[in-house]
Amino acid sequence: MRTLKTWVMACCLVLVTVQFCSAAGFAIYEWGARDMALGGATVGRADDPAALASNPAGITQLEGVQVTAGVLGIHPVLDVEANGKSKTSDEDALYLPPHFYATWKVNDRYSVGLATFSRFGLGTVFDEDWEGRYNSYEGVMESVSVNPNVAVKVTDKLSAAFGVEAMYLNFNLKKKINFGAVGQPDGDTDLEADGMGYGFNMALHYQPCDYAKLGLSYRSPITMKVTGDANFSDIPTAPVPFEALGAFRDTSAHGTVTLPDSFAFGVAVYPIDKLSVEVGAVYTLWSKYDELKIGFGDDVIPVNSNPFNLTDETTSEKNWNDVWRFNVGVEYAALDWLDLRLGYVYDNTPVPDDTIDYLLPDSDRQIFSTGLGFHKDNWAVDVNYSYLLFADRDIDGRAADYVYDGEVNDADCHIAGVSFTYKF
Repeated sequence: MRTLKTWVMACCLVLVTVQFCSAAGFAIYEWGARDMALGGATVGRADDPAALASNPAGITQLEGVQVTAGVLGIHPVLDVEANGKSKTSDEDALYLPPHFYATWKVNDRYSVGLATFSRFGLGTVFDEDWEGRYNSYEGVMESVSVNPNVAVKVTDKLSAAFGVEAMYLNFNLKKKINFGAVGQPDGDTDLEADGMGYGFNMALHYQPCDYAKLGLSYRSPITMKVTGDANFSDIPTAPVPFEALGAFRDTSAHGTVTLPDSFAFGVAVYPIDKLSVEVGAVYTLWSKYDELKIGFGDDVIPVNSNPFNLTDETTSEKNWNDVWRFNVGVEYAALDWLDLRLGYVYDNTPVPDDTIDYLLPDSDRQIFSTGLGFHKDNWAVDVNYSYLLFADRDIDGRAADYVYDGEVNDADCHIAGVSFTYKF
């Protein structure tokens, strides 16, 4: 087990978090350049190694040994208004999450595959002195999944797959502490924790005729138990000696969070030899993410000293909603060596009005995608460009959480990527 954890953590060193990733909430669907160009509408197609992420049952269509590797560049920007003051997130942010897939057709019936990719992540970074700093000025979640799968051709038309998933997650939250009530400047808190979680996935792929394919995929919830440290700085010693009382003292931290399960559906049709169209949907059970609870070590003494009301455990209610994500993707083989692609996504946010905060000031979103596929002999190169547009959203203030009346506006994201595939 230690060897597995060490290897997964090593993989995570080459994966970086995605700020305002392509799916609402903090799910990630940046799984490959072709997949992004088609708006993620690949559950029915499932005809390249990246199917290990969307629908691994489809890998029975792939001959021999095939390997795909690549990277996507993601540049997000948003404006958040709080208390009548507007602040723009880090305008220089650029994230480069890579992906890797390998498949092997063992025989006419069995195929196996190994995927390394990221399913969850977020990153919201503002200046330390911005208006919402007491709620959050920097929040980062990174994850990496290692996911081996076995696929079996049940009949000539039906394939099924089963896989297990080991996920490593790192969580970092920074926010200021308001000591204005005692006439002192802000303090600072830095919480960092990581841990492992395990889950499974199942999938079906069915081709009833030459011009249609259907896919269904399920990924289980994963309960992450993370441990780490909470560090405090700039804590005043007068007029209240907080550290001497046992409050705001550097300590261990721990927490538990349940990441949701999801179902993905897709129907691909091939009206002519060179053209394919797929429509699909993803249903994510975000209601499992009902709270974020963080506990601190025994060396921190609970203190009830207004206005700080310090305790040895903090709970942030989330109560997110189950939501749908809809997509469509079109691919046309313009030449023997060139494919043209278009994609569209509409994604509902799971974040309700009464628990939205600055860690994830989320809203409904649309994604418009395009891309090209180049292929010759055993090589294929896919490129994509996607533009993600967030809907403007009002935020109702909650003084107890340091969330103020305001709005999210002018939020968008540019995503460009490349994937390389080689067939042995």
